[in-house]
Amino acid sequence: MNQDLTKGPIVRTLLFFALPMILGNLLQQLYNVADTLIVGRFLGADALAAVGSAYTLMTFLTSIFLGLCMGSGAVFSIRYGAGDTERLKSSIFVSFVLIAGLTAVLNGAVFLLIDPILAFLQVPETVYGLMRDYLWVIFTGICATFLYNYFASLLRALGNSVAPLLFLAVSALLNIGLDLAFVLVFRWGVKGAAAATVIAQYVSGLGLCAYTLARFPHLRPERRHCRISREVLGEISQFSVLTCIQQSVMNFGILMVQGLVNSFGTAVMAAFAAAVKVDSFAYMPVQDFGNAFSTFIAQNYGAGKKDRIRRGIRTAGAAAIGFSLAVSALVFVFAQPLMTIFVKAEEAEIISIGVGYLRVEGAFYCGIGCLFLLYGFYRAVRKPGMSVVLTVISLGTRVALAYLLSAIPAFGVYGIWWSVPIGWFLADAVGILYYWLRRDQLEQAL
Repeated sequence: MNQDLTKGPIVRTLLFFALPMILGNLLQQLYNVADTLIVGRFLGADALAAVGSAYTLMTFLTSIFLGLCMGSGAVFSIRYGAGDTERLKSSIFVSFVLIAGLTAVLNGAVFLLIDPILAFLQVPETVYGLMRDYLWVIFTGICATFLYNYFASLLRALGNSVAPLLFLAVSALLNIGLDLAFVLVFRWGVKGAAAATVIAQYVSGLGLCAYTLARFPHLRPERRHCRISREVLGEISQFSVLTCIQQSVMNFGILMVQGLVNSFGTAVMAAFAAAVKVDSFAYMPVQDFGNAFSTFIAQNYGAGKKDRIRRGIRTAGAAAIGFSLAVSALVFVFAQPLMTIFVKAEEAEIISIGVGYLRVEGAFYCGIGCLFLLYGFYRAVRKPGMSVVLTVISLGTRVALAYLLSAIPAFGVYGIWWSVPIGWFLADAVGILYYWLRRDQLEQAL
């Protein structure tokens, strides 16, 4: 069902649209969480460290075309809100050709550069072979991830966030079942965990593609739309390339932090791998709320509804901060039980390190909640460059402080943990200050 975000009560409209996205991305997290949980419980700390580090790398790689899909989704939302079907179909064709081509190039490159990538990440010798085996299989699923994210972005831009959720639900359950079969029954180790994820990814990617083409024939580009128009390419590039840069910079910074974490040894790697999964689940809802907010802004931007956008900003800000504070309290209190979901109770050192991470970073989720809203807002009002600036500030601060503070014996690995919320709040301050200084200019552009 497509939802028109230019009408109806703002709070209810945003929440009803965001909820399937939140549930969908929580399910998407199950792909790697299932691997992490089963591997950590049944294959040991080295395998857990390998799969956790691989997840950080895959997040960076997929962020490239995910950013392109999100940027294209903003264009789709604006065209849909304005009722411009012709431009919408042209945008669908151009963006698909652009992103599919870049995905194919990326997929080939990672297979060729797998060993230099592992060397860059400072992967310990005890983990190297396991991580390489896992990545060699998981890389075959990159094209499937592109298909899912492209068609999910298209449907969400039109207000349909339910269909992507349903396909993810099926594939997430399939992933868990195959994980158990390949790891516990067939004894395929980390390769089995990777194979389960890849098969599930193709089910969701190909399935959502077929569903979209069959269920929404009016979205299919016709012959006259199947050309690379300079005007349409420029518009897609304006949103997609900068959003891609934003996503890539964000995840490249995380990848650099992963390399620093790896230098502290297997125990820290394993703790980080498990804690990051808790982290992802904790702030994933507010991340998707930010994406829903971006679609809300874009549709109303296309429809010229300035007052509704202003009211939406206030409403979304209050909701995101309130939710983030509640989640922070839960993660801080239940940090140890959450770690034991992924790590055996007897792994006391790993659990202790992970609890330290969660109690530092988890206390400040309101920082990342606000930042996700700023990303969504600036992307939707044709200022994607500002999202890039905020990402550079957040991640640049995080990487610089992580290396600086962790080198001080009094901080050690805690220096890496504290660098994260500091980066969030610095970026928030810049984003909010820019809005207040340019508020009149931004509102005139709406």
